[in-house]
Amino acid sequence: MAEAVVRYLRDGRLDGEHAPALALEGSLQCCSLAAGAMLHVTAALASQAAAGKAQSRGLVVVAFDRSPEVYLKFMRRRGLDANALNRCVQILDCYTDPLGWKQKFQNRQHQENSTKQFSTNKENITVLRNVKDVNKMMYSITELGGGFEEEGKRYFSIAVDSISSLLRHASVPSISGLLSNLRSHEQVSSIFWLIHSDLHEPKVPRAFECLSTMVACVEPALVDPACVESPGSMSTLEQNYSKAKFIVRLKRRNGRVKHFDPCLCSMRTCMLREMMSNLILLLQVQK
Repeated sequence: MAEAVVRYLRDGRLDGEHAPALALEGSLQCCSLAAGAMLHVTAALASQAAAGKAQSRGLVVVAFDRSPEVYLKFMRRRGLDANALNRCVQILDCYTDPLGWKQKFQNRQHQENSTKQFSTNKENITVLRNVKDVNKMMYSITELGGGFEEEGKRYFSIAVDSISSLLRHASVPSISGLLSNLRSHEQVSSIFWLIHSDLHEPKVPRAFECLSTMVACVEPALVDPACVESPGSMSTLEQNYSKAKFIVRLKRRNGRVKHFDPCLCSMRTCMLREMMSNLILLLQVQK
């Protein structure tokens, strides 16, 4: 099912139409699986662009929830070398210093070591220090996307991870306008974003669903151990956080909605171990 989603984004836009848009919806109960699905789609689309099999010749990742190094490390594990990453991937870093506070502290302290701590020497990472300015974000995304090397028309794809984090700094209308303007941009081949639906009022995810042409929902595959009579064991907890249902809906051009059969997706062992170690650390802190 995930591969069908990647193919849909890979094929890109048709002449005279807006770029296809995927809304990937997760919840707190399976946030790790939703994040894993976002990383998988991002790396798969970047691999298709690097191999010349996609309409786009590059991918711009707008990173809110994770450090840019997480994306680069994951893509390297999926077979993309340094040359392919520098050629086909650009990351707009909204994670390191989203409000510019670190830069202000750096300028105030005038210390050389602070410059090394807060700056980056990566060619494909650009730090955005004011995520509240949606217009500046729009300009930065299109500028990065227009820099990919390609003869003729340069198409690029966009990944936003995540809308939920962006909503802490900007309003729903301004973000909706940003996504709509990106979809209608002549160089954008496809766009997809992640949103944690249960963190917002029901009308918020629905507003972004209206902007999308495909919706993929990641839902828990098992019952929450806290909801059953007997207390859940650690093995049950691991299964609950390692498996989820992947439900996809596609909006056709005639207005009809095609529902794909739900499939079961699982998290890789390394990602599961990392998530469980973070959970154990959280429990130790709460004690």
